[in-house]
Amino acid sequence: MKISARNVFEGKIIDIGKGATTSHVFLDVKGLHFTAAITNEAVEELDLKVGGTASAVIKSSEVMIAVK
Repeated sequence: MKISARNVFEGKIIDIGKGATTSHVFLDVKGLHFTAAITNEAVEELDLKVGGTASAVIKSSEVMIAVK
């Protein structure tokens, strides 16, 4: 697969929290944790399972950081 995003991080799926329509997929990438909210249908189509590998693909026009 070719993709324009340059921020691709491969890791291990550590948890999948399934809701009514949306799942939260938790990915461990060398000790950093990423969370993606995707449809339950996508979880099934991609055959995502805890312990499996997947990649976090990040394409964003901005990243915001705030402090109190």
